[in-house]
Amino acid sequence: MELTQVFTLAAKEFRDRMRNRWVLAVALVFTVFSLVIAYFGGAQQGSVGFRSIEVTIASLVSLVIYLIPLIALLLGFDAIVGERERGSLDLLLALPITRLELLLGKYLGLAAALTLSTVAGFGLVAVLLYEQLSWQGLFHYAGFMLSSVLLGLSFLSLAVLMSVLARDRTRASGLAIAMWFFFVLVFDLLLLGVLVGTGGNFGGDVFAYLMLLNPADVFRILNVFSLDDVSTLYGLTSVVPPSLGNPWVLSGVMLAWIVAPLLLARWRFR
Repeated sequence: MELTQVFTLAAKEFRDRMRNRWVLAVALVFTVFSLVIAYFGGAQQGSVGFRSIEVTIASLVSLVIYLIPLIALLLGFDAIVGERERGSLDLLLALPITRLELLLGKYLGLAAALTLSTVAGFGLVAVLLYEQLSWQGLFHYAGFMLSSVLLGLSFLSLAVLMSVLARDRTRASGLAIAMWFFFVLVFDLLLLGVLVGTGGNFGGDVFAYLMLLNPADVFRILNVFSLDDVSTLYGLTSVVPPSLGNPWVLSGVMLAWIVAPLLLARWRFR
């Protein structure tokens, strides 16, 4: 594998996203929503203004779980199938470049654009709130930004896999939306339904490990479980064992969600 070929394709893909102002638009969305949540998240309780970084992160987690997977899926669903429909895929494969190099180049370019927009959007909020944050608060917020990037990259991997599997852009977009509904909305409802339907007999460690089958749940546990007051409020301490709440373990699971779909996409693309 020639890394020069991969980085050339990645740079081209990244420039295309920068040229159509995609990165700027997503960064602005993250910044605006984050500031609104930070200052007006307590309006329902009759208070306005920044309260604490723990409460802000807990509120931002709900935003990120809905927004970043959707953005990542829409960003990557046509990475391969779009080239096929435009007739440029045969031209690319006729060049001295392997299918793996093409796949990695596409993914890395899209990943760089998604990472830049996420870090820029949430990082600007950290700059604006710098005087109100302690060093410990900045540490937690940096961990939140890193986990947000990992969540986006995992769903981007799933989007690239769908793009390789689908025969046209219409089916690829349908698969992307269906995947968003399943992981963000349906998956937790299914687990909750099984838990209630069995009268609570189905639970314990099995329930916690099943949550690892959803990258959105892994992201939620990774952020909320590290904040003692918030984890008690969410009830995660009674569901997730402390050994599974280890940040390094959960980060490894997130990395697996990034690598596994790409390996499947490479196998199918060959």
